[in-house]
Amino acid sequence: MNNVSVVKEFLILGFFVPWSLQLLQSVLFTVISLLAVVRNVPIISITSLDPCLQTPMYFFLRYLFLFDLCLISAAVPKIVVNSLTHSNSISFFGCVTEVFLVPFSAGAELLLLTVKSIDRYAAICHTLHYKAIIKRSTCVQMVALSWLIGGFISVIHTAGTFSLSYCGINEIQQFFSDIPHLLAITCSENITAEIIHILVNASLDFCCFICITVSYFYIFSTVSKIPSTKKQSETYFTCLPHLAVVLFVSTAFIAYLKPILGCASFTDLVLSSLYILLPPSLNSIIYSLRNKTMKTSLGKLITRKLLITDNILIFFPKSRGVVFLISVYR
Repeated sequence: MNNVSVVKEFLILGFFVPWSLQLLQSVLFTVISLLAVVRNVPIISITSLDPCLQTPMYFFLRYLFLFDLCLISAAVPKIVVNSLTHSNSISFFGCVTEVFLVPFSAGAELLLLTVKSIDRYAAICHTLHYKAIIKRSTCVQMVALSWLIGGFISVIHTAGTFSLSYCGINEIQQFFSDIPHLLAITCSENITAEIIHILVNASLDFCCFICITVSYFYIFSTVSKIPSTKKQSETYFTCLPHLAVVLFVSTAFIAYLKPILGCASFTDLVLSSLYILLPPSLNSIIYSLRNKTMKTSLGKLITRKLLITDNILIFFPKSRGVVFLISVYR
């Protein structure tokens, strides 16, 4: 990383819209982010504390929601701050941070979605052997592997991207620091190695997508043999939205390859918005708020909190400066 001292900051251009629309964009991004946090944090808490939710499925969900928070926190806060301050700049260190966190979070999330599809395949297609296949140690190993592979790939991308020279043009045609758009403005001639890394990463993501598709194909084949039409409908109703989230995460393929294969466009920004914003927002609805066990646990958590807040101390003034203290219990 000897040639990185020329550019001190980058300019994130984002959507080419007036400031009023940028303000609307920042409000929209803020609302989506807050909804993701408000939904995901309680779910992470109850899957950690509730004894009824200590199964492999909820173990994987806990870390999926952690990746969701990491993904949406990697880019959105800077977008909102820049919109509110009429600024498009991001420091060199901030750019490095985004380049590491976004691929790490998105990659680890796709790997964990692959692990979840394998878990559902084992639970539905090999019900009798499920506990023997998906053990506690196996769950920990698969989650750890998702973290390690995501981190390893992200480190390679970050090191490869910022080992290049950046001099002169520092405008990124994206709303966050994106590797393909950084490659488009580098003044280094040899970017073949980083392009190869991106293609290898895209191939790995494609393999994950194929694995998920095959898993759900066998799941649907098994479900179609169930005599009960009601059970079939419930399973389809549960599994089909899972595939929708996978499709949104998989838009990262096109978002990463398109700027390399052609010029950056408005489509790149839309695709990036899909895999940055939608999975963290939808996962909590698809995997948890539509799940009866999860809703019951959330209800217990809310009820417990309400009971605690009902035991409040009420202060009110009386004549001659005397203050009375009353405890209220239900």
